[in-house]
Amino acid sequence: MTTKRPVPAPPAPPAAPAAPVDAVEAADPDEGEQPVLRAVDRPDLPAPGITQVKRRPIIPSWLTSKPGFVSTVQRAAGNAGYATLFHGIRTPWYVLQLGRNAPRGTARLVRETNRWVWDAEAAPLRAYEVRMENTAEYLKLSRQRDGRVRLRVLVTAVACVFGLGFALTLYVMAPGWLAVLASAAVLVTGFWGAPQDQPVIGPAVMKTELQKLTASIVLRGLDNIGNAKISAAIKKGGDMNGMRFTSEITRDGPGYRADLDLPWGVTPEDIMEERKPLASGLRRKVGCVWPSSDPTEHEGRLILWVGDKPMNETTKPAWPLLKSGTVDLFKPVVFGNDQRMGDVAVTLMFASVVVGSIPRMGKTFLMRLFLLIAALDPRAQLYAFDFKGTGDFGALEPVCHRYRAGEEDEDIEYVLNSLRELKAELRRRAKVIKGLPAARCPENKVTPELANDKSLGLHPIVAGFDECQVPFEHEKYGAEIEAICTDLTKRGPALGIVALFGTQRPDAKSLPTGISANAVLRFCLKVMGQPANDMVLGTSMYKAGYRATMFSRSDRGICWMAGEGDDPRIVASAFVDAVAAAQVVARARIVREEYGNITGHAAGQQPATEEASFDLLADILRVVPADEDKVWNEKVAARLASLRPEVYGGWKAETVTTNLKPHGVAAQDVWGTSDKGKGTTRRGIARADITRAITERDGKPVKG
Repeated sequence: MTTKRPVPAPPAPPAAPAAPVDAVEAADPDEGEQPVLRAVDRPDLPAPGITQVKRRPIIPSWLTSKPGFVSTVQRAAGNAGYATLFHGIRTPWYVLQLGRNAPRGTARLVRETNRWVWDAEAAPLRAYEVRMENTAEYLKLSRQRDGRVRLRVLVTAVACVFGLGFALTLYVMAPGWLAVLASAAVLVTGFWGAPQDQPVIGPAVMKTELQKLTASIVLRGLDNIGNAKISAAIKKGGDMNGMRFTSEITRDGPGYRADLDLPWGVTPEDIMEERKPLASGLRRKVGCVWPSSDPTEHEGRLILWVGDKPMNETTKPAWPLLKSGTVDLFKPVVFGNDQRMGDVAVTLMFASVVVGSIPRMGKTFLMRLFLLIAALDPRAQLYAFDFKGTGDFGALEPVCHRYRAGEEDEDIEYVLNSLRELKAELRRRAKVIKGLPAARCPENKVTPELANDKSLGLHPIVAGFDECQVPFEHEKYGAEIEAICTDLTKRGPALGIVALFGTQRPDAKSLPTGISANAVLRFCLKVMGQPANDMVLGTSMYKAGYRATMFSRSDRGICWMAGEGDDPRIVASAFVDAVAAAQVVARARIVREEYGNITGHAAGQQPATEEASFDLLADILRVVPADEDKVWNEKVAARLASLRPEVYGGWKAETVTTNLKPHGVAAQDVWGTSDKGKGTTRRGIARADITRAITERDGKPVKG
């Protein structure tokens, strides 16, 4: 009987190397199996990955940047000039002090020379060797002293003989030079005789050293803001959580710049929200610390710029257009500076503008600066309306097509007539552009070439409304003014009309939704709360970290600018006072006269006067018959749109409610029947409230 030998099992295949698991394959739920993990990282891919090269600048940034170079030279020249003036005024006192100290200095010079000649500095060493009875060392030191003394006595004697001979020679041949040398000797001995803790000439500029920004200081500051992810990354060494410096900390203008990647899931907006604790950790004023994102990199890249001085204390460069130059509104124009004092430009064409802040923060100055920019474009037509009534736009009168300052009824009526002109111009321009061939106007909007053609009349028009809440709240004309301004905001930019709205009370009543929602360029100086911040900059801007509430009362002219570029940025507008504004306008007037663009108010002409094209209260009475006591607001809006589609087109029930509030007419619950025949309660008005409002406004009862 033979026995079969067992056949050995084939060797098991080698185990595949473990790979990171990045995906999950779901098992069939009917079979009750567990999910199967599937490896997605290929082991043969090159490590550590793709390397990007970023070259460091050959020339320091302060030499390549005009603001950086100017600030460095100005700081050095300013200190040198101040020191020269400081010491120049005190020179007589310095001479008196040095002359008084000269005898003491002479005695000190003689004493020190005597100690040097007789080798007094080595006397304690020789005395020590005598006490220790080290005869050999003492004799060695004694012989060394004898050699030194013989040489030093000889040198001193020769110096005295030749010095005396040189002095006698000068006394005979050049007594003037002897007096000069004697005076110099007195000054030198005066310096020598001054107490060491009270020098005759002290520093003119007391330097307070700012601590150099280093990586440890940056991490200390970031650790203080209370972000759990950042604190954990710092404790674990940074690289474990993706946090690392991407380049060396360098000088950037009047400050330091640090670039670093934040931990995963942390964005620069999280840092911007905590500027005060960050500034405390960096030991700088909050006005020196400006964290921001890097639009050229990923969303986790932080640029931390730390200035030597707060932004409101740094000397800003003069506005480039203050003394010379003209403007093309279709191109970017410098109007301010960033934290590094670099130029910041804005393009006013194709955008409506909103400027908001609390009083006395520079809102009107910024509005006037934009109008000055427009004035320097000889093609542009200006409408400047100051509803504060103080004449802040007065310097612009010589170049304005329409100008008014005040809030009285006649002022509002003047503005209304001017806006009717703009409304008619808006329609005319739309027809002109519609009639142009596609080859000449492919985008159906005003271009620089079309604006240059005087025969078309498509020149830029810029209209500024400071304290715009005043006309919007006017009882009689507010609704029409709001309707025209909303239309200008929506359709004007494409037709070459730019509207600027400034208010110190940014809310839904001062900035109607139709305007605030369609304005492209937004400038928010200091405001007091989140609603005003988001009303100017846009919804959720406060939550995203763009907070104009962080500005202090001393940050005049500093604002968040949104709409120019991908992300909002902080800008300090150029300071142009009324005197400088008048000089700019005088230069703009000359250029406009050469171009042939002195019209309207600047030429002594007034807008055409006409009766109000519509009256909201009267129009409601026309669409609500006398036998209809109450009516839903949505029906009122539809009927008004049928009556005057050019005015009320697009109105909704909420629009009716908002525009009736200034007249004292409140919405109420009204029972009615829908189109489907179902009875329900909706917000509406009572016709009696409309008649009462008209009676109170006009002073006479309404018939019918």
